[in-house]
Amino acid sequence: MMDGYESIMAQRADIMRASLGLDYARYRTGVLAFDYERLLADTGYDIDTARRVQRQTAVGDTPLVELVNITELARAVAAPGKGARIFVKDEAANPSGSFKDRRASLSVHEAQKRGYKGIAAATSGNYGAAVASQAAKAGLRCIVVQEAFDSEGIAQPEIAEKTRACEAYGAEVIRLSVGPELFYLLLCVLKETGYFNASLYSPYSILGIETLGYELAQQVQQQVGRFPDVVIATHAGGGNVTGTARGLKKAGAADTRMIAASVDLSGLHMASDHDFNRKSFTTGHTGFSMPFTTWPDRADVPHNAARSLRYMDRFATVTQGEVFYITEVLAELEGLQRGPAGNTSLAAAFIIAQELNQDRVIVVQETEYTGAGKHPLAQLNLAKRLGIDVRRGDPRENRPGTRIVIPEHPSQLAVTDVDLDGVRRSYLRHAIDLLSADDRLSDVDWNFLADETRTSRRYVEDIINESRRKTG
Repeated sequence: MMDGYESIMAQRADIMRASLGLDYARYRTGVLAFDYERLLADTGYDIDTARRVQRQTAVGDTPLVELVNITELARAVAAPGKGARIFVKDEAANPSGSFKDRRASLSVHEAQKRGYKGIAAATSGNYGAAVASQAAKAGLRCIVVQEAFDSEGIAQPEIAEKTRACEAYGAEVIRLSVGPELFYLLLCVLKETGYFNASLYSPYSILGIETLGYELAQQVQQQVGRFPDVVIATHAGGGNVTGTARGLKKAGAADTRMIAASVDLSGLHMASDHDFNRKSFTTGHTGFSMPFTTWPDRADVPHNAARSLRYMDRFATVTQGEVFYITEVLAELEGLQRGPAGNTSLAAAFIIAQELNQDRVIVVQETEYTGAGKHPLAQLNLAKRLGIDVRRGDPRENRPGTRIVIPEHPSQLAVTDVDLDGVRRSYLRHAIDLLSADDRLSDVDWNFLADETRTSRRYVEDIINESRRKTG
């Protein structure tokens, strides 16, 4: 019998320590600060070790594909001389069909090395299938906890597809309705089974993605003769941006710009029963990317290893209709049918390529497999059932949860930039909300916050002092 909610939450730190083998308290260095690099390094997985582990289960070494026809389409609607070459790292070639195999591989390897009998994860998306696939290869049991349907029992087609995939790999899937129970139930599972916690936000998960950025940089250098000018990653919880950017730097691509891209779902609440099925995307949208960027430690671990604000040079959003549109363009012009969530970054790349000269190189950092539930038609049919207006027209008329507008012409696609200064200020407000009246920030704390916001200590001090004056 499961313990009550309050009892389980009181045991959270102990459950996390037992299920991850990490004592996060060891890394605290200040009131707010912790030793981020040491937390990652103490795992023992440098880039070469991670790649070796992943190759043992056929993860990684995925192809880099130049999208010649999509590049030509971008140039056809761009100003003369504009239209960067667009490449895509085809992560659908991984065993379970997405880059999430990289995240799962190190967690499963660590679980097996430490003698855990099984592995558990809470996820409604591709990560569950990745964990189940890697667990099957390692001979470990697997439990996936999913937030799967609303109070009327209606499931998003994409989530139903992931349930099928997880079960196909032999995992037990626990399906829940939308609500606050997901994390509570995961803690219960971890306590009762003694399984390893394959958290999306652990160091193992982020280090697994570093290999993606590393490979990508090497492949572009081999094919083009230099590192990419821009890499665009679909952004949700922050792991994709964080791991890829770190991998790029480890490959020597320090000057490559890292752009985060999300589907604009502003106005929809991710924990709302009413809004749950109106998202059309289970990940890669602002319902995750905004809160996790402004406060990454809202995760299921004490210190999230995915800290995207440290690494992004730009944060752009696109509409639902634009992602559905570019998904069809990819299939019809390049012969690649890939799932729509992974094409968020492609939609942004198509637009941003038009800002750059034709000799520049943009890389779309990942693709994902598609299937019946992940196809755009499945999502659009559900939207229509829910009374959402689906039409062709100007994507600027898109209204999340009310209207999905699919462009009529490629020239209509556009990105909206998120104000990173506003995001940094929001992060710092979250940080000072944790402080008591007696807390005093040390040099370690000030420098940590400067690293977190990718600014200077002076900037951080000015923003925090300004915020304190406003709140009296």
